[in-house]
Amino acid sequence: MRRLATALSALLLLPLPLSAEVRLIMVEQPGCAYCMAWDDEIGPVYPKTAEGDFAPLQRAQLRDGPPEGVTYDRRVNFTPTFILVDDGTEVARLEGYPGEHFFWPVLSEMLAENTAFAERNTERSR
Repeated sequence: MRRLATALSALLLLPLPLSAEVRLIMVEQPGCAYCMAWDDEIGPVYPKTAEGDFAPLQRAQLRDGPPEGVTYDRRVNFTPTFILVDDGTEVARLEGYPGEHFFWPVLSEMLAENTAFAERNTERSR
């Protein structure tokens, strides 16, 4: 019985494959001034937010194409481009970064319209 409990505990601790979760992919390229602005203004706080907890950030280089296990709806032409993926499939996209005052509301709307983000955060606040 103890072995079974240990085996089950070990299975629960295994990380899920990246394609089985909601993620925000930031497509960037070297020298992108808007990517650097995002890094300065949003990057340090993103993982500490409800949005960052729900949709962890994954970075991808423009020239490399989508990360393994991810499918984009269409080609990425601008950096940064933020692609919201669920189970490895693009569900929403934000092209460009015009500043933090625009980024947060658009990201929240993307999450609320395309994922279970709103329900999860409503349950947390109870």
